[in-house]
Amino acid sequence: MANETGSGGGGEGQPDDFALMERIRAGDERAFGTIVERYQRPLLNFFARMGASTHDDDLAQETFVRLWNYRMKYKPTAKFTTFLYTLARHAWLDHVRRAGRFADFFARYAEEAPGSTDGGLRALRKRMDIQTALEALPPRQREVLVLAVHQGQTYEEISQALSIPVGTVKSRVFNALNSLQERFRHEP
Repeated sequence: MANETGSGGGGEGQPDDFALMERIRAGDERAFGTIVERYQRPLLNFFARMGASTHDDDLAQETFVRLWNYRMKYKPTAKFTTFLYTLARHAWLDHVRRAGRFADFFARYAEEAPGSTDGGLRALRKRMDIQTALEALPPRQREVLVLAVHQGQTYEEISQALSIPVGTVKSRVFNALNSLQERFRHEP
């Protein structure tokens, strides 16, 4: 259930995110545990959709460590998830930088050699696999699409989380959807 400011929360009798963050700010580890339980799965999903399938647990943990470390800086002026996904995005970018994989990122997902003997099975799986299509998008398009579609964030929330104008969010989502549409239209 959301309160009037848009903070998510548990169901009936469960404190909302703003109340939990107030308790976390005061050092309440149980409130922190509640936030972790509430948002671990969405963060794992976010990182998996961003392409970190083998590091998603580590990145989610890193995001929660950052949440604890930055708890005093949290201000309930926007939805809590805007703050959380900002931290998650920074954890993701740091991970990519640390690994030195900007150039290697797309190489991991390169097409198999034309001489493949799989009888077209890989092409069939690829056509049906939206994750593969997401991974082929440029990182900026992928992150706005993942936040909008898979994480349910509004354009305004994404704008705040990524520190970009709402118009840029809209244009990136539009371009990402067009790229996906083109990809599926031209696949054999």
